[in-house]
Amino acid sequence: MQNQDFYDDFTNEDNEGLNFREQFEKYIIYWKWFLLSVVLGLLCSFVYLQYATSRYEATTTILVKDEKKGSMLSQLSMFSDLGFGSNMKSNVDNEIEILKSRTLVEKTIQKLNLNVTLYIKRTLNDQDIYGEAPIKVFFVNKSNLFDESEMGLKLKFLSPNTFTLEDVANEDESMLVSNKKEYKYGEKILTSIGTFIVEKTVFFEKKSSDKFKPIYIAVKPLDDIAMTFQKSLRVEPVSKTSSVVSLSVSDPVSQKAKDFLNTMVQIYNRDAAEDRNLISENTSTFITNRLILISEELSGVEQHVESFKKINQLADIESQAKLFIDGSNEYNKKGVETEIQLNVVSSLLDFLKKSNNSDLLPTNLISDQGESSSLMNSYNQLVLDRNRILKSATAENPAVLKLNEQISSLKSNISQSLKQAQSNLQIKIRDLKGQEGILKNKIEKIPLQERQFRVIERQQKVKEELYIYLLQKREETTISLAATEPNARVIDVAKEEKNPISPKKKIVYLAGILLGLIIPYGIIYTRDLFDTKIKSKLDLDGNTQIPFIGDIPTFDNVKELIKSESRDSSSEALRIVRTNLEFMLNSVPQNVAKTIFVTSTFAGEGKTLLSANLAATFALSGKRVLLIGMDIRSPKINELMAVTNIGLTNYLSSNEQNIQEYIVKHKDYKDLYVLPAGVIPPNPAELLMSSKIDELFIQLKKKYDYIIVDTAPVALVADTLLIAKNADAFAYVIRANKLDKRMLSFANSLYKEKKLPNMCIVLNDTVSSKGYGYGYGYNEVKKKKKWF
Repeated sequence: MQNQDFYDDFTNEDNEGLNFREQFEKYIIYWKWFLLSVVLGLLCSFVYLQYATSRYEATTTILVKDEKKGSMLSQLSMFSDLGFGSNMKSNVDNEIEILKSRTLVEKTIQKLNLNVTLYIKRTLNDQDIYGEAPIKVFFVNKSNLFDESEMGLKLKFLSPNTFTLEDVANEDESMLVSNKKEYKYGEKILTSIGTFIVEKTVFFEKKSSDKFKPIYIAVKPLDDIAMTFQKSLRVEPVSKTSSVVSLSVSDPVSQKAKDFLNTMVQIYNRDAAEDRNLISENTSTFITNRLILISEELSGVEQHVESFKKINQLADIESQAKLFIDGSNEYNKKGVETEIQLNVVSSLLDFLKKSNNSDLLPTNLISDQGESSSLMNSYNQLVLDRNRILKSATAENPAVLKLNEQISSLKSNISQSLKQAQSNLQIKIRDLKGQEGILKNKIEKIPLQERQFRVIERQQKVKEELYIYLLQKREETTISLAATEPNARVIDVAKEEKNPISPKKKIVYLAGILLGLIIPYGIIYTRDLFDTKIKSKLDLDGNTQIPFIGDIPTFDNVKELIKSESRDSSSEALRIVRTNLEFMLNSVPQNVAKTIFVTSTFAGEGKTLLSANLAATFALSGKRVLLIGMDIRSPKINELMAVTNIGLTNYLSSNEQNIQEYIVKHKDYKDLYVLPAGVIPPNPAELLMSSKIDELFIQLKKKYDYIIVDTAPVALVADTLLIAKNADAFAYVIRANKLDKRMLSFANSLYKEKKLPNMCIVLNDTVSSKGYGYGYGYNEVKKKKKWF
């Protein structure tokens, strides 16, 4: 068991180290097919590049306004305090979707008339002559079905001024309405989808008209053209932090791709401006209508204010109210002063009645310095004169009497004057109270008038502010309409690539090489995938635990046994197998023969040939070897060894006790003996179950060093299992490319159940293209191979 474990470890390490190399060598033997396939792949790539339609890419970059990222491309920021530009908000994500929209693509196609194509016929592909055509075609009157129709015309040049048209796309019905055969440049040509005109271009004069090839005019549905451009259009932001967007489109004609991008950006900006202008125009119309209405309402309110002021005789309520209050206070003050004077006059009258000729009258109590004051001053002077005279005379003095008369007369006049003054003051008081009443009445009306006026004033103020606001917004809208800026600013105008983006030569040639490698690889892999046969030791790894002692390449000549001078790969492989068998038989005692049984799963796996050559190999090493044919149902030993077929079965079916009479010495080997299978018996199983078999092996093991036994296939008959107990080792032969991998389970079950002692596997008939390194140059004649 130690030897077996040692061998298992050895083979496992070897397989792990050589696994990649084995896989490589598995395919490298077909290098000629790989080389041929690669050459064909490169040839196909070359042909494809010659006839494939090249596509060129044009690219442009634009800066899109984006309020999220603070894009400041607006030149109208000076009007931001007016609120201008607040309705122009956008963001890059939305604008990208608009740029990729089918509607924008269709508008661009219609603007450039790209659904009308001019091309020249070629062998494998047609050549679009956009931008280089000697003529141009444009429709002046399109029908409703134009964008959905398809038309094909063939234009042939007749002369510098005439040409012919032929319908080529519609076999059932002609698109041409007129039956004319010749047309002139600039002439209107009627078709079922509209009227078109053919005109010359600058390229027409560069070449004679009779040298121009026929030009085909193709009108295709707008949906088809739009789908083509939409698929090739790429709109991507340059980075996440910027508002710069890159637009690119590919087309077989680089000029068409460039024109498409430039026109699309123009239409995009125009549509964005129209959208903003539409809003501004609607806003302007609304504001104008409102201004007219507000103006009328404001005029009515102002007339109402005017009427209110006229009716109430008001100029300014606040000022007039102040005047009324001041006037009322003044009249009240004057009334009080007048009443005081009236009381003073009444008091003077009472004093005057009670006074005598010697009493003086007060002169400073009356503010009015009129007649009463002068009379009172005169009266007081007379009283003073009388009193001065009485100091020196009597009351009967004539001067005194005269003065008394004058004083009495003057007192009467003063009384009349004071009464007149009293009457005047009473009249004045009544007048002042009347004027004060009028002012108080007006003051009482002021709160009501003020409230009424504030209602009217409030309406007037609201109308005025609304009118001013609308005037301001009308000016803002006018500025917006007059200074509409583009939604996107072009950073780099569209520019086409000089080299086509497809097909790329390097990629196409690389694809040809890869395809050239993949096809034969795929074929070989598929073949191996569906081929369940065991081919090499790699197929045994992981599928069985039975020790593997070697593989033997295909024999050059199956009718010849190994010789001492043999140096081919098969001979060297047999010597390795012999050596490995020696390791597995170390536990057999030295004084008895080492018995090796050779079997297989099915017939035809080379067990008989291996048995014979193993026997020859051991014999060449100087050992006495006996080869026994125990496949008594289908004996082959006698044919291979060129001996008579009288042997084992004859011995077992007779009473003969001497087996030596049936053993034949091989004429070409000194120590090789053969016991043929003998005649095919009717009861092979019974013969092998005979006790003579055990006695036979006991007897033979004493006379030989090695006994090689060719047995029957174990999967077909039970013969081998009946005699397996006499074996020291079993060489289980598996023929490459013959035994199915699934049959390994049968061999594994024999090994696990130990029905075959000391079982090991020999792989037979393997491919020897690797060379195995056998021979080492000893007397080996090497054939010089040709380069291929």
